Amino acid sequence: RLSADMPSLNGKPDVVFEDDDLPYEEEIIRNPYSVKCWMRYIEFKQNAPKSTLNMIYERALKELPGSYKLWYSYLRERRKQVKGKCITEPAYEEVNNCHERALVFMHKMPRIWLDYCQFLVTQCKITRSRRTFDRALRALPVTQHPRIWPLYLRFVRNLPLPETAIRVYRRYLKLSPENAEEYIDYLRSVGRLDEAAVRLATVVNDESFVSKEGKSNYQLWHELCDLISQNPDKVTSLNVGAIIRGGLTRFTDQLGKLWCSLADYYIRSGHFEKARDVYEEAILTVVTVRDFTQVFDSYAQFEESMIAAKMETTAEMGQDEDDDIDLELRLARFEQLIARRPLLLNSVLLRQNPHNVHEWHKRVKLYEGNPRQIINTYTEAVQTVDPMKATGKPHSLWVSFAKFYEENEQLDDARTIFEKATKVNYKQVDDLAAVWCEYGEMELRHENYEQALRILRKATAIPSKKAEYFDASEPVQNRVYKSLKVWSMLADLEESLGTFQSTKAVYDRIIDLRIATPQIIINYAMFLEEHNYFEESFKAYERGIALFRWPNVYDIWNTYLTKFIDRYGGKKLERARDLFEQALDGCPAKFAKTIYLLYAKLEEEYGLARHAMAVYERATQAVETEERHLMFNIYIKRAAEIYGVTYTRAIYQKAIEVLPDEHARDMCLRFADMESKLGEIDRARAIYSYCSQICDPRVTANFWQTWKEFEIRHGNEDTIREMLRIKRSVQATYNTQVNFMSSQMLKATTSSTGTVSDLAPGQMGIDDMKMLEQKAQQLAAEAEQDKPKPKEKILFVRSDTSRSELAELSKQANPDEIDIDDDDEDEDEDQGPDEVQLEQKSVPTAVFGGLKDD
Repeated sequence: RLSADMPSLNGKPDVVFEDDDLPYEEEIIRNPYSVKCWMRYIEFKQNAPKSTLNMIYERALKELPGSYKLWYSYLRERRKQVKGKCITEPAYEEVNNCHERALVFMHKMPRIWLDYCQFLVTQCKITRSRRTFDRALRALPVTQHPRIWPLYLRFVRNLPLPETAIRVYRRYLKLSPENAEEYIDYLRSVGRLDEAAVRLATVVNDESFVSKEGKSNYQLWHELCDLISQNPDKVTSLNVGAIIRGGLTRFTDQLGKLWCSLADYYIRSGHFEKARDVYEEAILTVVTVRDFTQVFDSYAQFEESMIAAKMETTAEMGQDEDDDIDLELRLARFEQLIARRPLLLNSVLLRQNPHNVHEWHKRVKLYEGNPRQIINTYTEAVQTVDPMKATGKPHSLWVSFAKFYEENEQLDDARTIFEKATKVNYKQVDDLAAVWCEYGEMELRHENYEQALRILRKATAIPSKKAEYFDASEPVQNRVYKSLKVWSMLADLEESLGTFQSTKAVYDRIIDLRIATPQIIINYAMFLEEHNYFEESFKAYERGIALFRWPNVYDIWNTYLTKFIDRYGGKKLERARDLFEQALDGCPAKFAKTIYLLYAKLEEEYGLARHAMAVYERATQAVETEERHLMFNIYIKRAAEIYGVTYTRAIYQKAIEVLPDEHARDMCLRFADMESKLGEIDRARAIYSYCSQICDPRVTANFWQTWKEFEIRHGNEDTIREMLRIKRSVQATYNTQVNFMSSQMLKATTSSTGTVSDLAPGQMGIDDMKMLEQKAQQLAAEAEQDKPKPKEKILFVRSDTSRSELAELSKQANPDEIDIDDDDEDEDEDQGPDEVQLEQKSVPTAVFGGLKDD
């Protein structure tokens, strides 16, 4: 049928067709049930008058009443036609009727319902909109309801009265209980806090509930506690105290906020004494510092607010504040709370870890000046702390407890505490040993020497069941007899208070138990020596040597040998030599130097000089490589003092063979200097010639300068030429040694930047190798171009010419200073740098051939 505003189509000439419409009309006549034909016609008539367009839609829908496409387009067009008009115009009702007619056929289409409901909401038709939403929910299948509910809920949330929205939300939560948080937020926004608290409590108790906002159950608990504690007059359906205490038992972390919420509930309810009780219970219950801080700060703020309120009330009533007992009581309560804070905090830490020894000591200090509380604290501490779980030294509690009685001159009580402390099963033997030692020291402080000896003898007594020191399966009482700490104190007491025999027995017992240290052995020997038992002291040293190995035995050997030499000197020389040989047998190179020097000193003072030299020679091979040059220096010095400097030639030769290049150069220079002082110029020159093979001119300029000065003083023109030829030969040799050249050039380049490379040539980078190759080529080119240049002739004299004559002749030849340059010497071109070939690192007899016989 046609709508009311449309002209009838019963044959009356109300409809006027244009020529352009005829093709579409003919197509519709041919295919009246084709949606595409009607849609093409409608699209063609988009710019036609609204009545004409509506008539075409009506004709199409009359033929195809089940077409969703036609209905959707038609309804959208009708809503567009009334957009912007006043909602009281009749056109709106006509559009509503069109929607109603569409829903007769399209009642399963959610889009039609949504558009209709939204259209009714814009018309502010509240009842009709609500009923339409309900019809939509009834008409559509449940799977389509999530499309309707958001619009429905948005509509009811904007209503002036919340009752409708509450009822709608209750229906909605039956379908989607997971959206309870949205309902709770709405209830809180409209002031329905009681129902919001009930709903929130239901959510909290539902373990299967998953928050869409990502909140944990703990966060929901806090929201509930804040809601019910801050609104005690509005939330009447719940037992607030039971709910919050249920949360306190349910959770273990961050309970301070829950305690504050419970106290806040009582404060807002006007029950101040109950709130104070809650705070007191909280600070005595929480186990973390964070919770304690929250509760204590809230408690202090509460007391301050109570004092401020009382002072304000007193001022308004005109009363004298000094006469108000209630105000004074509140002030005193607040001051006491602040004063109790350190002790309350300590209680929190002890509840967190009751086996924390350090916190127990701090608690005792907090009770300083109150002996009764200190005794109670110590008693509680020693009863609470489990030595196996203790943090810190559990024996220190017993010791401090006993010292407290001692300071108050109650020695009997202190002894009782110590006796009980010795029966505690500590985790470490050292704890029990410390208790015994403290027990003995207490008796010593009060001059009860015999009692102190008895205590330590009791501590070191062998138990009925022996056990190893580190056997954790046995109690510490069965293992303390092997504690060196107790034995050491007993030995000190026996030395001071006991007899010689008792002290000796203690030391022997320590050695028999195999718990002695090198220091114990040395102390034992020194004790015997003080009583003139020298042989016994030497036996003690030997027993210690049998117990220990290197390097622990070093101190014993050193002391033993020193004492033996001081005692006997050269009287028992063979025995002393045997001792030194035993000490050196297996002695590491690190400790050999001291013993060898002591051995050599013995031979020098009481033995034979040749034996001393033999010891020095052995020492040069036995010590560490870094100390060999020092040992050679000592050897040379002592040999020169005993036999004369000529005896040192063989030593110098041996040192040059053995020592590395760095120290061998120094030895060569000293050797040559000695020979030159003896007048053996040829020997010195041979030494310089040999040493030159390990002296790169680019690195060891000092050596070549020394040789140059030597030749100026003692040489002639031929020797100078020979020296310069050797120098070029050595330089050429080093230039051809790739490894050495690479390392030296790399060292030179890196030293300029402040860094030194430790890489071997095989470990260098590609760029470094390229740089080194370029440098090598440059040096080779310089060596080829390096030819002697003519210079003024320098007058040289023979070696037998005196120095004064040399100076006079030099002045005649050249009034200026004689300057012999390394690179500008006069030499024949046919003499190449390779003519002088010397061995580099061995000192054969040929080098000093013909010079050995003095």
